[in-house]
Amino acid sequence: MAASSSNGWDDSNDDAIDDAIDDAFDDMFDERFDAKFDCIFNQLAEKKKNKKRAYIERQREESHNRLWNDYFSDDATYPPHIFRRRFRMTKDLFMHIVQRLSTEVPYFQQRRNAIGRLGLSPLQKCSAAIRMMANGTAADAVDEYLRLGASTALLCLKNFTEGIISLFGDEYLRRPTAADLRCLLEIGESRSFPGMIRSIDFFDDILHGRAPKVRYWVNGNEYRLPYYLTDGI
Repeated sequence: MAASSSNGWDDSNDDAIDDAIDDAFDDMFDERFDAKFDCIFNQLAEKKKNKKRAYIERQREESHNRLWNDYFSDDATYPPHIFRRRFRMTKDLFMHIVQRLSTEVPYFQQRRNAIGRLGLSPLQKCSAAIRMMANGTAADAVDEYLRLGASTALLCLKNFTEGIISLFGDEYLRRPTAADLRCLLEIGESRSFPGMIRSIDFFDDILHGRAPKVRYWVNGNEYRLPYYLTDGI
């Protein structure tokens, strides 16, 4: 005979009630949780939808005019030696680079937007790239003077380096010829470092016997092996 409680209530009835209560609680919890989750999700989606990207009017035209008057006009504010110090090159060389890039690389060609407003000038873009490379500054450090955001400055740098490699790589990024090497040796000798090659990139060619032969004299003695002057090693 099946066991039963002393009051005549079957234990299986208790289990059934407990299960029913648990199921009801789970259903109620799931319903409330889903409703709350949907509410929060919809609020976040609506907030994201209504959130607009912050726009900063940088007055880029004024920045170009200031840059031109400071360095490139006939009566520029800053003389050539300051330009060379800040841009790490002569003004003529910089303008040659700007001219080639603005003529042959679409990114550096100044265009108008949908409302007819001119975009950043080639001078602004090239100056941003040079300033970052020459001074090792962060991308947003050029914003205050050149008036372009960090993401734009990084694009300037990327397109500038790619453009330099494309336009000047075959001539200036190749291995030195014998004539180039003689010129480097003459420069080194004029600075009291006879036999010194300035570019350490050439070192591997010397080790593997691919470098052009050189010959120079120090204190009346002839030498045939170039060397490098390094620092911080």
